[in-house]
Amino acid sequence: MISSNAQASIEGILLKAARSRLPRHPDDACEIVPLAQAHDDARPEANVIILTISSILFRLLLVFHFDDDVHTRDYFAKETGDVSLQDMLLEICNLCCGAVNQDLLPYFRDLGMSTPYVLSARCLPYLEGLKPDLLSSYAITINGSVQLAATVCVCAHAPIDFVADITAVEETSGELELF
Repeated sequence: MISSNAQASIEGILLKAARSRLPRHPDDACEIVPLAQAHDDARPEANVIILTISSILFRLLLVFHFDDDVHTRDYFAKETGDVSLQDMLLEICNLCCGAVNQDLLPYFRDLGMSTPYVLSARCLPYLEGLKPDLLSSYAITINGSVQLAATVCVCAHAPIDFVADITAVEETSGELELF
C-alpha cells in the first residue's frame, strides 16, 4: 500500500534527519548504510529508543538502536555533566524524529508525534507482527567509532504515494513546536 516513490521518500527523509540531528558537531563524519551491507556488529543490541509519528493514513515507528558503551557515552554524554547517556539520546532522537515529522508535514497535514521511550532491543522481532508495509534498518557510524542503528517501520491504513523534496536546506535549529 506504500508506493516505491513513498518508500524512497520516507527513507530519504529519515537519512536526512539522521545526518542532520545525530552528529553532535557539523564537521563530524556520519556514515549511514543499509544494515544488510554493514558488518555483523554494526547494530547495537542492548537498547532501542522508539518514537511514533501517526496520521490517519499511517503509523510510522522510528527506532534508534544504541549500546551504553564507552564510545557512545564519550561521544554523546562526556561533556553533559550530570545528564545521562540515555537522557541525551532521548533528546537527540526526539529532535531527529521531529525533523522527520517536519519533512512529512507538506504531504500529510494530520501528523502527531509521540514522546520517546526506551525498550530492550529484544522487542525488535515483534515489529514483523505489525505486518508493516515498509521495514528497513540502517547502520550509523559517527566519527568511525560510535555505532548506532535506525529502523523505520511504516504500517499504512490506506494507499500512500508521494515524492518528497529532500534537497531543501534545513533552516531551523530545534525550536519547540507548540500544538
